Amino acid sequence: MADSYSKSIIVKGKVSDLYELWAHFEDFPLFMKYIKSITLTGPNMSHWVMPGPLGKDIEWDAEITRLDENRRIAWNSKDHSPIKTSGQVTFKDLGWDETEVTVTLRYEVPGGKVGEAMAQLFSNPEARVEEDLRNFKAFAEAMYERTTR
Repeated sequence: MADSYSKSIIVKGKVSDLYELWAHFEDFPLFMKYIKSITLTGPNMSHWVMPGPLGKDIEWDAEITRLDENRRIAWNSKDHSPIKTSGQVTFKDLGWDETEVTVTLRYEVPGGKVGEAMAQLFSNPEARVEEDLRNFKAFAEAMYERTTR
């Protein structure tokens, strides 16, 4: 069964700067608490690692399916990945150097031990998306403050 969540936040910063920050996937662990690492593995391809139960990492591959500069980044996990996920982040210019950032995430928890681990890790996925967005806002606004002084 697949679940889907969508959350938005208003971030102080130019659309182009926020899009650029989000497009650097390897920096996600700086603001996403549950992501251990992301490695770019090819054009539009990345390998994700998150800590799992009992010290065993959960890993999957993802493909960027859409890059609309300063507007949207979309992705899907690859077929062979243990985690089936897709999503997008959109950026809407609100003027006055404010941008609405919206994350929509869809994931499907597999069966077996991986599924049990995922159920624990994603016990409240909506709250995790909100937390990641708040952390992104703090990260991005700190960068914005440094560049506008």
